[in-house]
Amino acid sequence: MTELRALTPHSVIPAEQASRNRQQKRLLRTFLPELVQLERQLAEAPELVNTAVAGRVAVGPIELPIYRVDLGTPATNAPVVLIVGGVHGLERIGSQVVMAWLDSLLARLGWDQHLNALLEKVHITLLPIMNPGGMYLNQRSNPSGVDLMRNAPITAQDGSAFLLGGQQWSSRLPWYRGRPEQGMEVENQALEAVIQDLLPNRPFSLALDCHSGFGWQDQIWFPYAYRRRPMRRIDSVMALKLIWEQAYPNHNYRFEPQSAHYLTHGDLWDYFYKQVNRENSGVFLPLTLEMGSWRWIRKRPRQLFRLDGFFNPLVPHRHQRVLRSHLTWMDFLISAAASHLNWLPTGEQQSMLREAAIMHWYRDTR
Repeated sequence: MTELRALTPHSVIPAEQASRNRQQKRLLRTFLPELVQLERQLAEAPELVNTAVAGRVAVGPIELPIYRVDLGTPATNAPVVLIVGGVHGLERIGSQVVMAWLDSLLARLGWDQHLNALLEKVHITLLPIMNPGGMYLNQRSNPSGVDLMRNAPITAQDGSAFLLGGQQWSSRLPWYRGRPEQGMEVENQALEAVIQDLLPNRPFSLALDCHSGFGWQDQIWFPYAYRRRPMRRIDSVMALKLIWEQAYPNHNYRFEPQSAHYLTHGDLWDYFYKQVNRENSGVFLPLTLEMGSWRWIRKRPRQLFRLDGFFNPLVPHRHQRVLRSHLTWMDFLISAAASHLNWLPTGEQQSMLREAAIMHWYRDTR
């Protein structure tokens, strides 16, 4: 794995591009245009945007970088927002949403005083394409056939969904977890290294992982996926939900624990949530944006005849609508992190909001 270090995009990106021959560049343009677009974004980014290679994945004749992008205050006690896309290679829209938000952010740096003031209070880290090998191969899993969201060393406490909850029989079947004795896959090791480098001793941190492929409505999921009991800081999730709904009452997101739908083995964010909270006295809230792809299929049923049609909006105007529809939510998370002291519950508020959260989300499982 490449050592994590801050590099200006004007050094790391040309070095990556220069290492590829003509055939490799052609393959990237054909099978992974998102990486080409991301490299263009980063090469043109201001110098205050730092780029590093968090890991590398070999696929056939080409080695694909996992880019880490950092901006905002370097203060080690500042709140952090970590945004991840492309964990599942088929769900290209996840990476595209992260890159659309990055585009908006970079365009505003030159004139938006409010944004620049905000970045003096918060640190932002992005992994826009976490599974470049799976995306290159147009498959959900990584090149080894492992579903990265079923690969962490954590086991469901109750019965998980058949296959969907993770299986260890064969990489030829979907939702393969890999072999626990072999440790996590290189992509997840890269994410773990970023988290260990980024989150210790932070007073507050948020993660947003962008996915698609489930439901009629856009959903915000939070831990746990391995059990049906509430997470320790469920009061903070409820507080975040309330300030979002007060600020944007006409939103279209449904907030729920992932366990409301199904239980899984090996969930990455369950694992990292427990790991960070074991080592850190601050608050860490990992969230998943699950874009409701069934709506796109209902409006264009012939998408069912294409594998990527299950997970991505294929009609141009719908694709553009999805890219712009989540910008407000992601901007909100940055502001919420920077101002966390103004809304995080303390004292009696914690117990009150915890009880409200349990009644709202868990009253049928108590």
